[in-house]
Amino acid sequence: MSAPAPSTLAIVDAEPLPRQEEVLTDEALAFVAELHRQFTPRRNELLARRGERRAEIARTSTLDFLPETAAVRADDSWKVAPAPAALNDRRVEITGPTDRKMTINALNSGAKVWLADFEDASAPTWENVVLGQLNLTDAYERRIDFTDPKSGKSYALKSADELATVVMRPRGWHLEERHLQLDGVSVPGALVDFGLYFFHNAQRLIDLGKGPYFYLPKTESHLEARLWNDIFVFAQDYVGIPQGTVRATVLIETITAAYEMEEILYELRDHAAGLNAGRWDYLFSIVKNFRDGGAKFVLPDRNAVTMTAPFMRAYTELLVRTCHKRGAHAIGGMAAFIPSRRDAEVNKVAFEKVKADKDREANDGFDGSWVAHPDLVPIALASFDAVLGEKPNQKDRLREDVSVAPGDLIAIDSLDASPTYDGLRNAVAVGIRYIEAWLRGLGAVAIFNLMEDAATAEISRSQIWQWINADVVFENGEHATADLARKVAAEELAAIREEIGEETFTAGKWQQAHDLLLQVSLDQDYADFLTLPAYEQLR
Repeated sequence: MSAPAPSTLAIVDAEPLPRQEEVLTDEALAFVAELHRQFTPRRNELLARRGERRAEIARTSTLDFLPETAAVRADDSWKVAPAPAALNDRRVEITGPTDRKMTINALNSGAKVWLADFEDASAPTWENVVLGQLNLTDAYERRIDFTDPKSGKSYALKSADELATVVMRPRGWHLEERHLQLDGVSVPGALVDFGLYFFHNAQRLIDLGKGPYFYLPKTESHLEARLWNDIFVFAQDYVGIPQGTVRATVLIETITAAYEMEEILYELRDHAAGLNAGRWDYLFSIVKNFRDGGAKFVLPDRNAVTMTAPFMRAYTELLVRTCHKRGAHAIGGMAAFIPSRRDAEVNKVAFEKVKADKDREANDGFDGSWVAHPDLVPIALASFDAVLGEKPNQKDRLREDVSVAPGDLIAIDSLDASPTYDGLRNAVAVGIRYIEAWLRGLGAVAIFNLMEDAATAEISRSQIWQWINADVVFENGEHATADLARKVAAEELAAIREEIGEETFTAGKWQQAHDLLLQVSLDQDYADFLTLPAYEQLR
């Protein structure tokens, strides 16, 4: 008797979307189901391991390079696979969600790479998950256009040789996709995003002279990188493309991953394209992991923690050295400024800051960097052109002058700055505004002239939590308390209501956002990710 056919994925509690049948084909869903069967058990084990490691940090208040992988670090013979032509020059990368307008604008932006984001810049509504996939396929097939219903302005793709190379970012390992289930169990969002994109586009991208390229978010250990590598090996065999076609750039945006950069590249060495130095998620991870560590781990206002802070310099310089030692690209952080159409002086000051930031990265040895808006592409491009000239990258700069001790990466108290009352108010104001937009399905949101994503909300609520639990006293003499946070949040909510008017306020999700921010900021039991309780409310 033959074995019963494996059960298939079920689409659960989801309204049908236009053209969804082009994305959710039987064959694509069968592939995602197989990924789920093969790899979700290991993913679950690794999530449990995160909890164990966090408990160990709570006990010891320290981290170190891993003794069990010392041989990998000491072996100078290994390198990652050479970069494919489409990823050899990455001097400017633009980031953003995969809605139709952004897809066209990002591809046309003049950036070398577009990080097409299903993660922090995209609220994971079913519509965003499915139609984002459709938009990318339409772009590769050159059947995408967009007319803005408000302005009437039309958008269309430039010629193929002018378009950015796409590097797609799936969701982090902690998130589920509740609308796709196998035998009543939700499939990890990462496998849904990766699986649908890879299945539909791997061969199509090869035919275009590129390939299936990915950014891997929220990685916490080399074992998580090993899991991704095994997924890539399986996926390439499944669709019949050569091993090594996939390329992955790993975001070093957790403090634990910063201690395992070489091991992460080693695990992915046949598929590795580089590492990226993030900022807000990295700081969020420091707060999350060292929240029991006392005063020496208390971060000041987020805007006071620039990339020139000693512990951030240690992290970024170690990243450049590690990448170049192993033949990988080192990609710098985000310039999040959104140019004002009304205030030239604001733009002038901000552009000078962006230029200084990108000049520093280029001079430190980075091979490229991120921007959030097309107007910043020329600024970042000029900074890297000045250093690179005609060269596609500067991987030949080995930065052997860099020496980072384990304690340097967590020397938070080396920064001469303290939390302020204005910092608390800003964290509350930004947190409420971002969460409200996220609950409406928007993941990339312009707030106070900056493009913010979920990492912003994570660091905002984490700082509120940390300051209260560390009994911080602000410069005005006020103690950081739950009552003070509630008072500030009530004032911010009232100010928003007055600013936007009763009708718009009522139509939004402002009270819900206010309540959720306070929940994750004030609960004694710190939530691992804000997006977990938020996803329960996302409809």
